[in-house]
This record gives sequence, C-alpha cells and structure tokens, in this order.
Amino acid sequence: MRYLGNKTRLLSFIDSVIEKYNIKGEVFADLFAGTAAVGDHMKDKYRIYSNDFMYYSYVFSKAKLMNKTQPNFLKFKQNYDSNPFDWLNKRKYKPSDHYFIYNNYTPKAERKFFTEENALKIDGMRIDIEELYRKNIIFEEEYFFLLGSLLESVTKVSNTSGTYEAFFKFWESRANKEFKIEPLEMKSSKTINSGNLSFNEDTNFLLRYISGDIAYIDTPYTITQYASAYHVLETIARYDFPKIAGKTGRRQNGRKMSDYSRKQKAKESFEDMFRQIQFDHILISYSNQSLVPIEELIDLARHFAVNGEVNIERVPYREYRNLNSSKKRNGQELFEVVIYFKKDRTLVKSPLNYSGSKDTLLPSIYRELPRHVGTFVDAMGGAFNVGANVTALNTVVYNEFNPFIFEIIEMLMNSDKKELIGKIERIIESNSLDNKKKDEYLAFRNKYNKLEKKAINLFILHMFSFQNLIRFNSKFEFNTPVGNAGYNDNLRQRILDFSPKTPNLIMRKGSFEEIDYTEFEKGTVFYFDPPYLITTAEYNDGKRGLKGWNSELEAELLMYLSKLDKAGYYFMLSNVMEHQGKINNLLKEWVDNNSFNIVEIGKTGSRYPRSEILVKNF
Repeated sequence: MRYLGNKTRLLSFIDSVIEKYNIKGEVFADLFAGTAAVGDHMKDKYRIYSNDFMYYSYVFSKAKLMNKTQPNFLKFKQNYDSNPFDWLNKRKYKPSDHYFIYNNYTPKAERKFFTEENALKIDGMRIDIEELYRKNIIFEEEYFFLLGSLLESVTKVSNTSGTYEAFFKFWESRANKEFKIEPLEMKSSKTINSGNLSFNEDTNFLLRYISGDIAYIDTPYTITQYASAYHVLETIARYDFPKIAGKTGRRQNGRKMSDYSRKQKAKESFEDMFRQIQFDHILISYSNQSLVPIEELIDLARHFAVNGEVNIERVPYREYRNLNSSKKRNGQELFEVVIYFKKDRTLVKSPLNYSGSKDTLLPSIYRELPRHVGTFVDAMGGAFNVGANVTALNTVVYNEFNPFIFEIIEMLMNSDKKELIGKIERIIESNSLDNKKKDEYLAFRNKYNKLEKKAINLFILHMFSFQNLIRFNSKFEFNTPVGNAGYNDNLRQRILDFSPKTPNLIMRKGSFEEIDYTEFEKGTVFYFDPPYLITTAEYNDGKRGLKGWNSELEAELLMYLSKLDKAGYYFMLSNVMEHQGKINNLLKEWVDNNSFNIVEIGKTGSRYPRSEILVKNF
C-alpha cells in the first residue's frame, strides 16, 4: 500500500536494534500505527497495543491484530455459498443520493479521485460490509478485515500520487482499472495474543493510562497532516457523511490535526510524550529532515533516559515527496535513524517520613502536568517527594516554610550520601537507639532539645518517633514519644537514592507568599500542597510554636493562586473538597467562580480515608 512514512522496509532493521540492545518484554506498543505494519510484524512475538488517532488506521490495526491469518468467513459462506470477496466483486450497484464517494469524489462533483464506476463499487461495498456485520453474518474480526481490505484496495485505483491532497487532472492508468476488493495484505502467524488492544486516541493522552515494556514511536516528520493527506480513506472508513469543502473535499467536522506536524508544538509534544510514557524501552523512528532537529530530539530524550544514555542507529531511507516537499536541509541526503533509550521510570521516596507526603499519588499528579515543564516550583515542598521526582527541563525549586523540615531536606540534598549515612549510623550506635529502647530515645531527645539542635539529630529522632511525627511544643522542643519504627536497610537505601531528577535545584526557605513569581518565566508550573483546612492535624494546628493553617491562610493561598493565573503561570493545587461531612466552602466557591479544572487523584489515609483532588488552571 502506498502510504506516507510506511515502515515496511524498516522492519528488519527495527528487529536488529531490538536484538543489538537485548531488549526484552511482553507488551509492545505501536503508538503511531499508520497501516499497522510494525504491529503486524511483531504480533507473533508480543502482546500488541496499537494506536493512531486516524480511524482508518484503527481499522487496519484491528484487522491485523485480531486475525492470525485471513478469516475463513464460515458463517458468510454458509449463507451465500461464496467467499465475501467474490460476492462483493460480483455485486451490481446503482447510483444513489446516499453514495457519498460517488457524489463527492468523482467528476460528478468536479473531483477526479475516482471514476464514477469505481466510486459506485466503493460506496456499495462499504454499505454492504456494514449490513453484513449488522446482521451478524460476519464477526467483528471479519468485519475489520473486510473494511481494511476495502481501504487498501481503494488506494490501488485512486487517481493520486499517493495521498489525497490532490488528484491528477488526467486519468492515471491505475485509476481506470476496474475496482476489485482484494484481501488485505498482512502477516500470517501461528498464534496471536488475545490481549492485543487497538486504540483510536491521541497518543499523548493515551500514554497517561497504559504501560508496558517496549514502545515504538513513529510520529509524523513534516508539516503534512495525515488528516488532510488521507481524508478520503478516513471518510470511507467512518462513512459518516461529513461536511466537506475545498477543491479536494476535505473533511470539515471532526478533523484531527497532529501537533507533531506543527513546528511550534512538535518539540513540546515530544517532551510531554517522553515525560508521560510508562514503557521501559523506547524506540523512535526519526529523520534528519524532521521538524524538530534530530540533535534537539536526542538532547530532549536524555532528560528522561536512565543515566541520560541515548543510542542512535542510522539507516538509509528513501524520501517521500508530496505537495509540501521542498529543498529541505539544503539538499542534504535524507537519512533515517532509530533512537533507543531506556526510560527512567523510578520514583524515589523521600527518606523523611513527613505527614501529608504525596509519594503514593505521584503518578496521578504527574499525569496532569502541562505538556512543557521548564521550571517547576514545589511551593510547599515538605518531604520533597513531588519536586524531586519531576523532570523539568531547566530548574526545580524547593520551597518550605517550616525551618526544621527545610534544614533536613537541605542536608539530604547537599551532603555526600555515604558520608551522611556513616554519621547517622555512628550517632544511632553511640546513643544506643533502638525501637524498643524508650529511655535511650528520651535521653537522645533531651540532648537534641538542650544541647545539639541539629538537622541530622532531628532526622534521626523522627525515625524512632511515634508514627514518624515531627512535633514540637510551644518552646520548640521536640516532644513526640517513642514509636515502633527505626533505622533499617530500606531507609538507608532511600537516603542513597534521594536526588532530584532535575539537575538544577534551587532551595528556598520561607512562606509561599514570599515567592516572587515574576522572577520566573511564563509557563512555570507552581505546585501547592497546603495543610487541608477540613482535615487539620497536630503538626499544623498552630498550638505548638509553628504557624498553623486556618481559613485566613486558605484565603491568602487562593488569592495568590488567582494572581498566578492572571499573570500567565500554571498552578496545581492538592487539596480535599469534602471529608467526613465537611465541605471546604472557600475552595469550592473559588473553583466554581473561576472555572478551574478539578481532577480526582486518589484516596489517602488509612484510618480516615480522604479523597484527594488536584485543582489546576490549564
């Protein structure tokens, strides 16, 4: 089949890359499937997830991934004593007002995509296939195989150079051939996975909800929009009688355009994809004549790769020329590459077990990030779980009002991890700390309060305290009783692993109100995780020497967020709207009045579970 960007010629090369890097897995995703050539090739090796936002591509994927071989059409043969291809080819069709292709893409409408005779057959067969499925004479996998066969057969009599952006003024020899529906060309396999899935979604949206082992990415390379290039195939596949316009009769309603074919949006689309993709191994087919320069794409991928390692394998490839072709790259020869990297999917948990930490909700929070994150400000950083795990391209800012918490995070960020662990273990040993030794714990607590009020000592105290609470009295004396936990290998490893994914880290101590947002570029993402007004706990009740959280501060925060929104910055706010019969009316009215987006991101808390929400202005 003539198709822009078809990867049939690259299949053996993709296999060689997988073999070279010893890539293993069970789930393989073909995320910009096109004619489903790659998924079809891989279907006897993996469970396949296939996706494309064009419906005709979805048809090809369903046809190839639901069938091991050409279907036998047993029920059809029982009813008609023939196979459906012979039956359809022998059918006679007469013009009708509802024959959309005949009435709109032939000389009858001053368009020469098809001869009138061939268009009649295309319309008639398309309606017949639908009717056979409606009557249960063909099953789902047979329906999609027939529909895919129709689409592929249509390309063999189209009076075009390959796409449907234009038609020839004369009748090319192929267009004058009598139309016949022939079986779809596809790979025959002994087995296919019953769990194969085909999607018809925007890939960047879908990636937020699927995961697997190997992802193959073959985005559009140029400004050519597939919705325009293959609009006729889309209409035949959907047969939805769209509004059309222009010399070529392009679809006007429901026409999907790809941001990967828009120069101003392509790079941020890749950034969003790399951030959201939850597959271990990433394979990208790409070209040196693509909208995003290949060097920039590789540099972008390094931000999301394990140890920043990205591999490039080059293969020669023939350039496709269409109406939008130009003297790209000053006549430089086209070459195509496969870029491979292993995605860093790790989420490091802060070694500070701080009340209200969002470590269990991180995937849900990150799913809601905007497409581009240059700078991320964790404005109420706490244990720094959220900010440390964000991959921002430029900077992450950690801001924390509580000076005791700030000093612990500052210590964890700035210390040599192995040296810090050595100090911690020596202090624990010299003070005979153990989760069963209450007196030793109280003695060390007293030493901290009276003699050595250091961040490292408070960090150690919290390890052995009741429920890891960091609580003070009005004299700023740590007063949490001993608990059942302590220092262990897991905590040791968390200290070793705790580093921000964004290399450029700025640490700031103070209230959120003191952050001058005008110092940051527009589009900076500000994340807020305040104490929840209707679930106030001991650590923020304002009775123990530290500033508590109340309705006044809630109102100040909401006002600050409104200023951020007005000034053109992104914000994300974690909160709880309802809990145990209480409603945060301040929050509810503010959200409603400003029409901000609310996303439910999960439940937290074991004794009194609460439904967490995320409010965002984008």
